[in-house]
Amino acid sequence: MQTKCVSCLKLDLQKDEIAICKKLLGRNVKNFYCLDCLAAYLNTTVEDIREKIEEFKADGCELFK
Repeated sequence: MQTKCVSCLKLDLQKDEIAICKKLLGRNVKNFYCLDCLAAYLNTTVEDIREKIEEFKADGCELFK
């Protein structure tokens, strides 16, 4: 199943993109954003989101395994 960004419609979102949406927007979220659109939605930078992904991975968050 292809997962696409709800905003820009980019296809085939990566596992980390789906995981960070679930982590930041809620595990039951049905609509996902690519990193660029998620950063815009949250009024932050893609680099900040990438840093959070690495932090969550380092903490052993199950969503990123």
